[in-house]
Amino acid sequence: MTGGTHTAEQIPLARLPSGVELTTTVHTYRGDEPGPTLYVQAAQHGREINGTEVLRRFHERLPLESLSGTVIAVPVANPLTFDRVSYTTPEQFDSVNPNMNRIWPGNSDGSITQRMAARLWEYVTAADALVDLHTGSPDMLPHVVYREGDERSRRLAEAFGADLLLSERAAEDASDEWHRRGFAGKLRVVAAEENLPSITPELAHNKQLLEDVIEAGVDGLCDVCRYLGLLPGTVPEREQVVARNHCGQVTADDSGLFRPNPSLEVGESIADGTLLGTVYHPTRYDPLHKARADREGILYALTREATVTAGDQLASVALVHGE
Repeated sequence: MTGGTHTAEQIPLARLPSGVELTTTVHTYRGDEPGPTLYVQAAQHGREINGTEVLRRFHERLPLESLSGTVIAVPVANPLTFDRVSYTTPEQFDSVNPNMNRIWPGNSDGSITQRMAARLWEYVTAADALVDLHTGSPDMLPHVVYREGDERSRRLAEAFGADLLLSERAAEDASDEWHRRGFAGKLRVVAAEENLPSITPELAHNKQLLEDVIEAGVDGLCDVCRYLGLLPGTVPEREQVVARNHCGQVTADDSGLFRPNPSLEVGESIADGTLLGTVYHPTRYDPLHKARADREGILYALTREATVTAGDQLASVALVHGE
């Protein structure tokens, strides 16, 4: 084996009203030996930047001389949200489809976000597996989401190596809320519908680069490559908790200041009815809402944001599978 190759190509995604081309960079790593193709992207949501740093370090560490097959990597899938440090495309550019992760596979004749997705979808459909890197909220336990009942995606999630794996019901098995929130248009969901094993690692935290999370992401991608046969070696055996993701979250019944229960940490098992925190009136001091878990399971998100508005997410609890 003489060594693989790496190319970095600037591709047009869409055109702005001024006529300026909106572009991003696609990195392609090709081994000398034949093998599968893995597509990886980050920063659909521009404030979720740990995935972008994961891909930079993966680029530095990927041993091209040992690569069999192809890795396609897009470190910034949505430049508009990246520049805005935002979850959604600015309204002046796309008020109809502002969230890229709701409109896959996109539409080459649609809104600007749909056009960006459609251009990247061309690379997705050339792959044999997909990893869509996200980073969740600042107060979320790192985990990997896959489609419930999709064993190939589950094995891909296991290979990535997070301690918590979350299966998510989709399509006819999903709740009305799942459909109402447009989750059928997520990249991972649409790719799985196309028989492409797909996972969404939620590496936790946004707007800040966290070393332990980034290193775990690089290790996870390398183990996915080993699992697929892109790199030599075996994936280590791990103790992993498998639970069910769900749309229902514990939300604030009233607006005020939220004090989370100081005895709780994300990642721990909690009972139904566990006190998660209290919303207080900021000037009268009286408690307005004692937020409690509505199920037994794994507490994988607990907000530390103090100022909350009625309806804001306070916590998420995953249901542990009886396996």
